[in-house]
Amino acid sequence: MAVPCARQAARCFSSRQPLTVFSEDQRMLQETVRKFAVEQIGPLVHKMDEQSAFDPSIVPALFEQGLMGVEIPAEYDGSAMGFVEACLVVEEIARVDPAVAVMVDIHNTLINRCLYVFGTDEQKKEYLPKLATNTVGSFCLSEAGSGSDAFALQARAREVDNGYRITGVKQWISNSKEAGLFIVFATVDPAKRHRGITAFLVDAGTPGLEIGQKYDKLGIRASSTCEVILNDVFVPRGKVLGNVGEGYKVAIESLNEGRIGIAAQMVGLAQGAYDVALPYIHDRKQFGSRIADFQGMKFQYAEARMELEAARLLVYNAAALKEANMPFTAEAAMAKLYAGRVAERIASQCIEWLGGYGFTKDYAVEKFFRDSKIGSIYEGTSNIQLETIAKLIQADYKSS
Repeated sequence: MAVPCARQAARCFSSRQPLTVFSEDQRMLQETVRKFAVEQIGPLVHKMDEQSAFDPSIVPALFEQGLMGVEIPAEYDGSAMGFVEACLVVEEIARVDPAVAVMVDIHNTLINRCLYVFGTDEQKKEYLPKLATNTVGSFCLSEAGSGSDAFALQARAREVDNGYRITGVKQWISNSKEAGLFIVFATVDPAKRHRGITAFLVDAGTPGLEIGQKYDKLGIRASSTCEVILNDVFVPRGKVLGNVGEGYKVAIESLNEGRIGIAAQMVGLAQGAYDVALPYIHDRKQFGSRIADFQGMKFQYAEARMELEAARLLVYNAAALKEANMPFTAEAAMAKLYAGRVAERIASQCIEWLGGYGFTKDYAVEKFFRDSKIGSIYEGTSNIQLETIAKLIQADYKSS
């Protein structure tokens, strides 16, 4: 029997239980996405990493499987699933290629969510069906002088008749080569600081919008990361996302959710490296015994497994809280911080377990290790996550 795509699997979902134990339907989704990732993405990973670009078949296949519209309602041609399922999709793809997973994550947890939560009825009707079926989205917030301090951005939106003209340069923008829609953050009034920031919907091909240099990265190399140059780009008033001056709200709420998705990516990455290394140490013999049978090695892979499961529980606890409309900001920061650390640590260990082979490109753990470093940087650095957690602890303490 053919394995159903995610859109077909979505029909089986009947409840939204905030549990860390996955339901039968969720496990069905895991198996579906895992099979797709192994069979259709797996054979292309090495080539895409070397060429720093996605194979032309990847993006259409993701849309065909329904993996780019996980939470988009059926009325907009989406898969009509929940946030937990979106994280499951990201994790399973990351087990095979974290570069593909980050495209899926950004598209689902940032772009689609922004449109669904903050878009007008007209904007939803125009963009959500496209985002679910054929159009990649890109989130344009960071600039040279505004990384962790995101609201120090300098991109300016000047009000004109019937709309705005945006000028500025965005940097480190994921999905930029493939995107058909850009959510661009710019300020309508620098004197208002964060209260001047506004989100705009800008279609690819709009005059003045240009994709600049593509960065040559350490990891997730197939994922396009480029400059996005805005040279007097005209945006009609109807393409303002949310209210004028409330772009900071769009960004903050979206990034809180997006961090859980990145944490799911890091869990998938760690699991992928572990899955490669574990069979090797059970087959490889030294001094007449399997490497896996030495006590020193047993303790290492047992502890790695424990850390991996702890990270996974943090991720899906945060996802379940979000889905249940409960406070989740601290939990999202914890999940992102811890999962990133675990991914880097386990990927590094797996290289050591494979010895000389681990240091070569013959085994996937070398790539997983390179890919893992970004987990402590994008969508909020490790220090930003610690700051967020500490602020919320202080707030709880003061209110008690």
